[in-house]
Parts: sequence; C-alpha cells; structure tokens
Amino acid sequence: MTNTGKHRVVIIGGGFGGLSAAQALQGADVEITLIDRRNHHLFQPLLYQVATTALSPSEIAWPIRQLVRSRPEITTLLGEVTGVDSAAKHVVLDDGTTVPYDSLIIATGARHAYFGHDDWEPHAPGLKSLEDATAMRRQLLLAFEQAERETDPDKRKALLTFVLIGGGPTGVELAGAIIELARTTLRSDFRTIHPEDARVLLIEGGTRVLPNFRVNLSAYALKALQKLGVEVALGQPVTQVEAGAVTYGATTVKAATILWAAGVLASPAAKWLGVEADRAGRIKVETDLGVPGHPEIFAVGDTVTVVSNGKPVPGVGDAAKQGGRNAARVIVARLRGETPPTFRYSHAGDIATIGRSAAVIDFGWIQLTGWIGWWAWGLAHIYFLIGIKNRVSVALSWLWIYLTGHRSARLITYSEAGDKR
Repeated sequence: MTNTGKHRVVIIGGGFGGLSAAQALQGADVEITLIDRRNHHLFQPLLYQVATTALSPSEIAWPIRQLVRSRPEITTLLGEVTGVDSAAKHVVLDDGTTVPYDSLIIATGARHAYFGHDDWEPHAPGLKSLEDATAMRRQLLLAFEQAERETDPDKRKALLTFVLIGGGPTGVELAGAIIELARTTLRSDFRTIHPEDARVLLIEGGTRVLPNFRVNLSAYALKALQKLGVEVALGQPVTQVEAGAVTYGATTVKAATILWAAGVLASPAAKWLGVEADRAGRIKVETDLGVPGHPEIFAVGDTVTVVSNGKPVPGVGDAAKQGGRNAARVIVARLRGETPPTFRYSHAGDIATIGRSAAVIDFGWIQLTGWIGWWAWGLAHIYFLIGIKNRVSVALSWLWIYLTGHRSARLITYSEAGDKR
C-alpha cells in the first residue's frame, strides 16, 4: 500500500456500519482501507429467508469490491483482524501483516451468545452469516428427508420437531417460516411422512414474544404464531441443550433440530483495545462514538453500547448505519477544523413478520398488523436492498410465495468434503 499523504481511515467490517461510514466519507480528503473477513456485504434482516428456502444467498449479499469499485480512494482487503496496536496505530491481520491508520472505525458486529453455555452451540446453531443460513437450510431440509426413511415412530417424531430458542424478531420470523415450509411448501412432496404434522416450538424465557415491541403488538404476534400452528412456551428459560433434546422448565423435548435466537455477544474489539465493556462485550463509547482514551478510534453498531436521547441505542441495522455515518462526520469535521457532531440516534421503528401474510410494525406514529403490515414490511426491506435486479428478484419471489406458498430455494448443499451436518 502506498502512502499518499492523505489522512488514512481504516474501517474494520463491511456490514451496515462500515459500509455507511465509507459512503459518508465520499468526497473527503482521505484514503480508506476497508477490511472484512468475508468478501460480501450482507443484508442480515433477511438471513432467515435464506435459511427457510424463500431466497437464495445471492439475493441478499453483494461483493464489497463491486459496491466500492467507483471509489478509487478505497482499498478493500479480505482478511481477519486479530488485534489493534493503538500505540503504533496499526491494525493487525491474521497473517501477521499490519495496516496503519490515522483514524479507525470498528464496525465488527456481533456473534451468538449462549449466556455461559458455549457447549450448547454445536447443538443449537444461530444465524449471523450466509454460512449459518445455508447450514440451517440444510439441517431443516435433511430433517424431512431423514424422517421419510425413518421407521421408528419416536425417532420420526423427533425429526419432525423443530425448536426455536428466543422470542425476539429472529425467533418469531424463523418459527413462522418453518411452520409454513412444512405445512404448505412441502405438504405434497413426500409419500411416507406428512410434513404438515411437523411440530414447531418457540421457547421464550420472558413473559412475551417480541419483548421490545409494544404490549399490544406482542400479543398480536403471539396470536398470529399460534394461528399458524406454532407452539409458544413463555416464561420458561431453557436450562439444558444437548444433542437431540432441549429442556425448559420441567419439560424435555426430543428434537433433531434446535435453533438459537436468544442472544448476541459483541466482537472482541474491547479486548483488542483493552477498554471497558458491558456484559455482552460491547465497548462503552463516548457521545461521538469515540473509544475512551483513543479519540482517533470509533466503534459503531453491535460493537458498542451507547445512550442517545436518554435511551440505550438498540442493536439494529439502522443504528449501525447511523453510527457509521456519525463516525465519518466526526473525522471530516476534525480535518476541517469544525466542531464534531454528537451521535443522536433516530429510531425508524420496529418491524417483524409472522409467516407470509402477517407482520407487526411500529413506526411510533402508526402501528400496522396483518397483511397490511406484511406488505409494508416487504416494501421497507425491498427499499433497502442494493440494486434493481435484487429488488425485482426478491419482490417476485415474495409475490410467488404470497400467492402460492411455495418456496423455490430448496437445495440441500454440502461442503466439498461432503459434510452433512
């Protein structure tokens, strides 16, 4: 890499926060290095649709290089960051190479959190990446294939039992999609089993699903799930997860498929810098999203915990976007000798879908449910997709599913080694 003498900005992470920061720096007198361990930007809110065969991976992910190819000041590096040398102002990659910076923006997102039970992860995978989604899709479809050949009634029942742990948006959306996959899409595809007999169980340790939503919208979501046929267990935290079984309260359920949607843990960015973090590993940043003691370093999105307008900023994609833009504006303001802006989060609203014809939306000034909410949810997501081709493709896929209930991305794929897990 050549040094042009311009202010060097390194962005770790090509997700919502990192990409928004890069976009907000357009036109500034800087050179940018964007580092990500994957070569694509991912629209995470629709990952569950890849996992449940509604969409293909290419419809919700785009090569980072393609997105920034018109920006000659941006250098994109494929690599995994393993540390930050804040004294030398270097980012350290997994191969030992270093990347120098004058300003650093950390937008590394989050991973699954098992609340001290990391041994549960192999038995209850979560959903954070395309690899997670395709593995989950494989697991779901293989359960039906294996049940078709299973002659033992108890084993077949376990194969057709799907447990979701966590009643937030991901858990609710997965539960609705899985029950419709079984009862509508796969209904006529098998000869020995009846996919519509599949049991989908959603377990939430709290007193209601979608706990971050208004009480009336949570109640609507619960009724919508139950109407679809999803069993919902509330107020009973999971106490044990093992191969083929999950225990909550005094109940143990045999299930071949157990999926985790209960919590997240921030990336190890706080450890890289040796700074204070909360219980979820999120950095406690300043009001401009700067890292305490390191004014040249910023952290955004799921990497941080911050209060705006007297309320904690939620870990959602729009918050990461706004954080990335604010960090970029602070850098630009400093270079121009202007007063840097304080981060002020503007909450756009809460949205979640339940199956193919119901959703709950809270924009503050208006709340929507039912099929009207579902269409509003769809339009909102299509708007934020990148590129006309993907918007049209996703819109047509959703329209087809809405009208027929059939999902087309039902491919079971394996690794080159033939891994069927």
